[in-house]
Amino acid sequence: MKHLIILCAPCGTGKSTVNQIFKSKGLLPDYATLDSDDIDISWLDYKDTEREDQYYTDNLKRALEIAGDKNLLLVSAGMNPINFYEKVELSSEITDTHFIAMVCSDEEIRKRLKARPAERNCGSDEFIQSQIDYAAWFKKNRGKFQKFIDNTGQTPEETAGNIAEYVKKIELL
Repeated sequence: MKHLIILCAPCGTGKSTVNQIFKSKGLLPDYATLDSDDIDISWLDYKDTEREDQYYTDNLKRALEIAGDKNLLLVSAGMNPINFYEKVELSSEITDTHFIAMVCSDEEIRKRLKARPAERNCGSDEFIQSQIDYAAWFKKNRGKFQKFIDNTGQTPEETAGNIAEYVKKIELL
């Protein structure tokens, strides 16, 4: 039986950076910490098809396979509690699911996305605005998450530590 924790946030809030800290510092030894990019299932193979929602179940299923016997902390921009339970068929090995939402200021999102390499296609004003709008959605729905973090002004290490402390509390439940 496994705990499933989903760290969900708009692009530019530091999800992947925090995940790298988990991995490099071994902050969550009982967890496989995976970014959606680690799973190697492409959203583009599902987008605009009749099986678009199947992406989420397939993504989670593959993540659980990669996790093996460990609990799973999944870093994802697209999974959130509003539609998760409607779109995802949960494996019976999942005992509980926790969502951590992470946001930062609009200015910080804009700065981080503009700094990304051009090949990541994140620097257009339209894309940046979509992520700022998504961050506003997270802020509006903050009470629907078990943990909500605004990491504006925090270092990535502080944010990772904050998340690790929350995860340790889950282990005690």
